[in-house]
Formats: sequence, structure tokens, C-alpha cells
Amino acid sequence: MGGLQRFERRLGGMVEGLFARAFKSEVQPVEVAAALQRELDAQAAVVARDRTLVPNHFAVELGDHDFERLSPYEKPLTRELAAMVREHADEQRYSFVGPVGVDLLRVPSLETGVFHVRSDVVPGPEPTPASRPQQAPQQARQQAPEQAPEQAAAAYSPATGRESQPPPGADGVYGRLMVREGKNASYETDLRHTVTVIGRGTDADVRLTDQAVSRRHAEVRVANGSVLVSDLQSTNGTLLNGARITTAALADGDEVRIGETVLTFHEVRRG
Repeated sequence: MGGLQRFERRLGGMVEGLFARAFKSEVQPVEVAAALQRELDAQAAVVARDRTLVPNHFAVELGDHDFERLSPYEKPLTRELAAMVREHADEQRYSFVGPVGVDLLRVPSLETGVFHVRSDVVPGPEPTPASRPQQAPQQARQQAPEQAPEQAAAAYSPATGRESQPPPGADGVYGRLMVREGKNASYETDLRHTVTVIGRGTDADVRLTDQAVSRRHAEVRVANGSVLVSDLQSTNGTLLNGARITTAALADGDEVRIGETVLTFHEVRRG
């Protein structure tokens, strides 16, 4: 499940659908969430081989009408938006220099349905990355319980005594993708679920800005003892090591090309 889908599910449960009814024609929270993700990606700065810094404070500028509609929910909304920013940063292996904060600001000159996002780097104490994975699995079980049986089956099948899918590494990762998108800086993303969708759409688990990439272009799936890559009937197709494929198994160092983007698969140490 992508970060925006998790955000919508949590927010919808928190206010019992009030946003869906109240903001049908105005600025919708999921639009703000998507804009925050784009801002994070656009401002990412590689400062070392394994460290990419991103802003940690965000101001969402809204016109009078949208601000009045959203302000009664400001505390829960900004809390969930900040959580979504942290989740996206974890998935993309970004780092912060301080705690994440999101504020709503009234800008009377903006029309209804129009909003702007501004970001800043505000130093301050930030929880260490090691403290986050302990919370993430519990949160995933609470927010998306339908994933738990799939993850359990991925590790071991007592009925057959065989692994139905390769177990994840010690850190819960099935593999890693090094993403090189055009001339942009490369980054790594962990494969933490048995199905990872890659594309340009907001519901993709690995979101790309490459215009040659379809909204749901390809997926990486852990199944039958292998890590597989499949084309999802994309417009421009999917290449594995230069050859067009429909579905193929991945080995360490394999290169998957979709559009102008190259994703290099790396295995992880298990056990």
C-alpha cells in the first residue's frame, strides 16, 4: 500500500469521512499530501553517498475559503500530514535535520481550490532512524491488517515445511532498488512488501516523475522462491538488462529500465 493510500485510510477513519463530504470541490487533504511528497523529492539534496537531506518544515498556503474549511481539523490533519512526510522519507531513505512540522497558513489572494507548499530546513532534535522501525510494523498492522497474512506467508509455510517465498533479511527487507531517474540524483528504496508497484501515479509505491513512465508501469513481486519483475501493460514497456519482458526473475545487479529511468536490483543478506 502506498503512502498516500495509508494517509487516506488513517485520515478517513479519524474523522469518519468528513473530509470526503466537506472537500469534494475544494482543496482535498490527499492533494496536499501528494504535493508534500513532491516537494520532498524536489528539494532532496545528496550530501554523502548514503545521506540525502530534505526539508523538515512545511507551510501549506490556502485561500480564505479553503483555510476556513480545513482549520477546524488543523491539528489532526497536520499531524497526519507530518506522519506521511516521515513515512515517505523513510521509504526513500531521506534524512532530516530536525523534527517534521506542517502548518496551515491563510493567504487571501489565493483562489478556492488553489494552494502552495513552501518548505524550510529547521535544525532541531530529531528521533534517530533506529527508533522508527520499531513503530512502523505495528502501525502497518493497525492501518493495513490485510497485509499481515501475506507477510506471514512470505516467510514460512508450516503445512509444507518449505519457504513459499524468500524470507526477508534481518531488517525486514526483501531487496533494494537503486533508482536513477534521468539526470536526477540516484537514491535507494527498500522492498519491504511482497508487492511493490512502480509508476508515475500517486498510488505507486515507488513514484517516478519520468514522463515516459505509465501511472502503474511495473511491479516487483516476491513469489515462488524468487523476486520477480512484471510489466503492468505499460505504454512503453519494461526492459530487463536491455531485453523487453513481461515477467522475469531478478538477480543481484540486474537493471530494469522503464522510460528513461533505470532501477538496479540488489539482494540482501538473509538469516
